[in-house]
Amino acid sequence: MILEIKSVSDSVKAAAEKSDLFNEITFSPEKMIDGDGLFISLVGYIIVFTSLLLLATFISRIKNILALKQRKKLKETGHRAADIEDLSISDETNAAIAMAIHLYFAEVHDMENTVLTIKKVQRPYSPWSSKIYGLRQSPRK
Repeated sequence: MILEIKSVSDSVKAAAEKSDLFNEITFSPEKMIDGDGLFISLVGYIIVFTSLLLLATFISRIKNILALKQRKKLKETGHRAADIEDLSISDETNAAIAMAIHLYFAEVHDMENTVLTIKKVQRPYSPWSSKIYGLRQSPRK
């Protein structure tokens, strides 16, 4: 019994010594930001902003890339529109095409008469779902 009390008191002393460590924790920017951490952060920022810049450049140039691909396809088929400088379509034409497609797909779906019917379906009896076998009954002894 005395041995157990001694081990408990040793454990309490050890815990008290460790709790003093928590009081010594301070915020020190000099210790937190060293050369390696600053270098890793700087490299991370450079990678992220470079990839964003490349992505923005690609997105802005994709219109020209698609126009060149379309012009090449028109030249292969021998179409006379391949020599036209500007292959883009005006905004009004794009809006008219989009509206025509919208109206076409709106007419395709016929309006149905929605009648809701609720039918009671008879299910076979199953003791698994029966409430009479619940746990609120006192068990037999």
